[in-house]
Amino acid sequence: MKRLLLAAAFAAVAGSAYAGEAPMLPVAKAPAGAEVYIISPQDGATVSQSFIVRFGLKGMGIAPAGDAHEKTGHHHLLVDVKELPAAGQPILKDEQHIHFGGGQTETTLKLAPGTHTLQLELGDANHVPFDPPLVSKRITVHVK
Repeated sequence: MKRLLLAAAFAAVAGSAYAGEAPMLPVAKAPAGAEVYIISPQDGATVSQSFIVRFGLKGMGIAPAGDAHEKTGHHHLLVDVKELPAAGQPILKDEQHIHFGGGQTETTLKLAPGTHTLQLELGDANHVPFDPPLVSKRITVHVK
């Protein structure tokens, strides 16, 4: 009886340790050959504090967040992000993870003077990265 109570207590404690973790969401497969890329600015460009970033996509279509259509997604611009968002989790929404859930393919970005990195990641209807992740090459811009 004592062992049964101990086992039950251990199971309750172990279960609560995982309760704070977000559940994994379904992950959409990326079509073979699909690519996301930054059209402009070019890597290494010097730009003003307000500049246009144009997004490119090959092998898929753009759909607004919430519209679950096969082989579609929407852009997320990662600014000065060193690690990609976690697989199976929605991409954060903050100053460094900018969502374009309306299906936008460009934006006017305002950054402080200095050197910054930009990278695109395509998310599905629920803002979850594809498998494998569809990310652009990380580029550097110099803001004057």
